[in-house]
Amino acid sequence: MNVTARPSIDVFSDVGAAQRSLARKSDALKRAGKAIGRPVIRRRDGGFSGLFRIIVEQQVSVPSAQAIWKRCVEGLDCASPASALAAGADGLRRLGLSTPKARYVIALATAAQDGTLDLATLSRLSDEEAMKALVALKGVGPWTASIYLLFCEGRVDIWPPNDVALKHAYNAAAGAGIDQKALDALAADWSPWRGVAAHILWTYYAHLRGRAPI
Repeated sequence: MNVTARPSIDVFSDVGAAQRSLARKSDALKRAGKAIGRPVIRRRDGGFSGLFRIIVEQQVSVPSAQAIWKRCVEGLDCASPASALAAGADGLRRLGLSTPKARYVIALATAAQDGTLDLATLSRLSDEEAMKALVALKGVGPWTASIYLLFCEGRVDIWPPNDVALKHAYNAAAGAGIDQKALDALAADWSPWRGVAAHILWTYYAHLRGRAPI
């Protein structure tokens, strides 16, 4: 196991220095930051329930994800892989998960139960190793893994690829029209604070839509 040094700020409490650094690197991030003030940092419980919830949220609207997750919380012990395994794919589908997502959750629960994946020790790994461990799971791609590492572990140099909200927010702040691939490539310039940049843009996206950040 290779543990590499990462920026030492607590992203859940203080991003001021990171935000100032990003403002010097990007006029768009500077403009977005001025519009929102301090970005809202999304924080979630980690472990099995954290990744379970993010799988539920893949490629569905916020209201739909919230409704499905509410049914899961009411119907299962969402922190327990054994509970998901007992429900089985059919039980998960009855709670509102699609057939593929039900299979993904069962695969996650199996990996957590048999020790193939130990989410409790994921924080000891470098960003690259943590991403590799997560995307090895069926149904967990780079976006899902990135969201877990950002929301549940508070990592600061993770960029979630192919996130449409980030693209819309950046283009609005930049007055530009770059495509998703170009934005994901550009984000490399914002290291070691790519995760903070994502939180700034998500908060700005909510600002543009006139709603409170989730």
